[in-house]
Amino acid sequence: MDWKKHTYRAGSHSDARDDLPDGEELDKFVARARKGIEPWLSAVFQAEHLNLLVGSGLTIAVGHMAGASATGMSKVTFGTAHDPAIDAHADAAAAVMKRGGANIEDQFRSALAVIGGLEVTDPAGADALKNAVDAQLTLFLKSLLETERGIVAATDAEARQSALSALQSFLLSFASRAASRERLHIFTTNYDRLIEHGCDLAGLRSIDRFVGALNPVFRASRVEVDVHYNPPGIRGEPRYMEGVVRLTKLHGSLDWCFDKSARQIVRKGIPFGALDGHSEMPVRPIDTVMIYPNPAKDVETTQYPYAELFRDFAAAVCRPNAVVVAYGYGFGDDHVNRVLLDMLTIPSTHMVIIAHSASDRVKAFCANVRDAQVTLLIGPHFGDLSALVEHYLPKPALDYITGRMTELLKRRPFDGAPGAADGGGVPPASPVDPF
Repeated sequence: MDWKKHTYRAGSHSDARDDLPDGEELDKFVARARKGIEPWLSAVFQAEHLNLLVGSGLTIAVGHMAGASATGMSKVTFGTAHDPAIDAHADAAAAVMKRGGANIEDQFRSALAVIGGLEVTDPAGADALKNAVDAQLTLFLKSLLETERGIVAATDAEARQSALSALQSFLLSFASRAASRERLHIFTTNYDRLIEHGCDLAGLRSIDRFVGALNPVFRASRVEVDVHYNPPGIRGEPRYMEGVVRLTKLHGSLDWCFDKSARQIVRKGIPFGALDGHSEMPVRPIDTVMIYPNPAKDVETTQYPYAELFRDFAAAVCRPNAVVVAYGYGFGDDHVNRVLLDMLTIPSTHMVIIAHSASDRVKAFCANVRDAQVTLLIGPHFGDLSALVEHYLPKPALDYITGRMTELLKRRPFDGAPGAADGGGVPPASPVDPF
């Protein structure tokens, strides 16, 4: 693969350039690339099982359009004597996963392991470290809410509307499938609620493992729930409702909380972009907030609920005729990559990678799979959300009208066709149009 700054490979169409032209030449490049990419993606999106994997790049892209900064994942300082050991363990774990430098998730994971040991040998030291980790986790949650506020309350109203419109168009490009086909399944490693907010704006109904209206509770069952309706005058033939998607947050969410009294995971009613002092914000997030890798010690196994979520992920993608579209995902989670590699051992599966840059992790992943099973849209141009939804993603609608128009034009004469003047050359339209 000839990796350059701007690279795309969609079926038999491909191109790789270090720099893009300007002006009219850029328009010609976009038109030529669109001619190869958009029809290919339209065909890929009609797969039997369509899945969308979203990483932090989506939040960064929407935030950039709105003029807001996204939550950073850089390392923090706990301010304890255990910091050197925690950082060393976090760096080693990141190196094993070929992610490069450690981030705040690696530090939390290592710190929780240290706390578990100190609770046996030094309870007082465990409490001190726990308080330090809790303070950093609180700041992390506040930064997530700040990112949400920056998007929904951006001072530039035009930029905010443009960003939210691009988000809706992005989601609808995948979700606009015929209701008789299997639902789009969205997987995300993000803790924020940008996808849920976009679904609300676009009128999409999301189905996840939470059940309940006032106090949604995480259930290990109820995974096959769907939305049906009975058309007027028709009995016994329920139909699937359009605009329904499935949503799985692989690493949890900032509004997931472990209820100690009921011993169950609930979703708190924290509004999108809520203020830091909202009444539903946890006081001690280290014990309650269910974001990866927080094990919530009161739950019987540290794998709950994450094991359930990853079972959903593997079951959705590791089957014939499945497609996964990855946008803004940096391939830094080995447990996610392993499932994707397993999926691509099935010859009929396919993956579309849309990324802002060709990082070493992306290159390493692509080196382990067959080129024919991977579509690439790499670079600042293809990773730009506004350019992506405007030029390359399929039109976000159930495109019955275009299809019918194409069939109709095949049966009608048109200007310039042989015999058009006398109705010859092209079969005439039927007396009754199919509309």
